[in-house]
Amino acid sequence: MTSNERAEMAAEYKSSGMCNCCQAVMKAYSDSVNVSEDNLMQMGAGFGGGMGCMEATCGALCGAQLILGLMKFQAKPIRQDAADLYRKFTEKCGASICKEIKGVKTGKILCSCDDCVYNAVEILEEVL
Repeated sequence: MTSNERAEMAAEYKSSGMCNCCQAVMKAYSDSVNVSEDNLMQMGAGFGGGMGCMEATCGALCGAQLILGLMKFQAKPIRQDAADLYRKFTEKCGASICKEIKGVKTGKILCSCDDCVYNAVEILEEVL
């Protein structure tokens, strides 16, 4: 599967209304990690909407970081990869905090949820 196809799949999961942003990213990797789709959905349940309050990190970015850990961790730190993922996401989406991305205070949306999900997967593919 190409990175574009995986990113489109994740965005479709999000737009279906059946997944939050974190779950959509994680579900797109259910074929690539040694965790069941049900467990991925459970793990990502609390990360949607900036951890439910828009005050915290975007769920799509959280999902990408969780998948990064599942796919790259081998008893040594992955700090640089995690930092690269964070930096690239922030550059592409304009911020990492949900309410900033959604423009709650400014009225200017920096990136839609579907695009955050798409971007998170696309960037994760680069880092992987």
